[in-house]
Amino acid sequence: MGIRRNPDGWLDDTRLSYDTVATSYADQVRNLLDETPDERAVLALFADLVHAGGGGPVADVGCGPGRITAHLHELGVDAFGIDLSPAMIDVARRDHPGLRFDVGSMTELDLADASMAGLVAWYSLIHIPDDEIGPVLQHFQRVVRPGGPLLLGYHVGDEAQMRTHGYGGHPMKVYVHRRQPNQMAAWLNDAGFTTQRHRTLSSAESTLGGILLARRQPDAQ
Repeated sequence: MGIRRNPDGWLDDTRLSYDTVATSYADQVRNLLDETPDERAVLALFADLVHAGGGGPVADVGCGPGRITAHLHELGVDAFGIDLSPAMIDVARRDHPGLRFDVGSMTELDLADASMAGLVAWYSLIHIPDDEIGPVLQHFQRVVRPGGPLLLGYHVGDEAQMRTHGYGGHPMKVYVHRRQPNQMAAWLNDAGFTTQRHRTLSSAESTLGGILLARRQPDAQ
């Protein structure tokens, strides 16, 4: 499928920003799941769905320093991580030796068709512009097996804000996009997924976060 390239430089800005903050970001989020029991519960549900479907590889797309990848591995999931930032991948490999982490972009997802038993994008769609969400979700649909689960975490809201610094005060240049649940569900439906569960919550992960569990439609092409 044709994916638009990077005419405005947002992808390069995102890569450079997370290269800059990789170490401090990892330090701040390393133990975040200890503070978020509801998020742990939905990750456990996702793992159960993967196991019930016969198991197989699961991609954690936008994995950052690998904490969600590692947690899924502890739940018995054959998870590996993909991230745009080479520095984030270096940190993930350092913190979680023995697990697989690859540099890559969700806008050009280099995975075979229907090769994934499931896919997670945990607060990693938040920097994708609205006009790129559809192609990204089409990539997700392409690589997930029919009936396989998709788990998304995202910030709920209506606005996009430029973040110019963060995670220890380091400079950044990324837009943080907040979306409404009905918009996310519509995008997923258009891409060939069926939303099964959704909730909003406030926790250490997000002031107002959305957790959405969907499945690839069996008859989607």
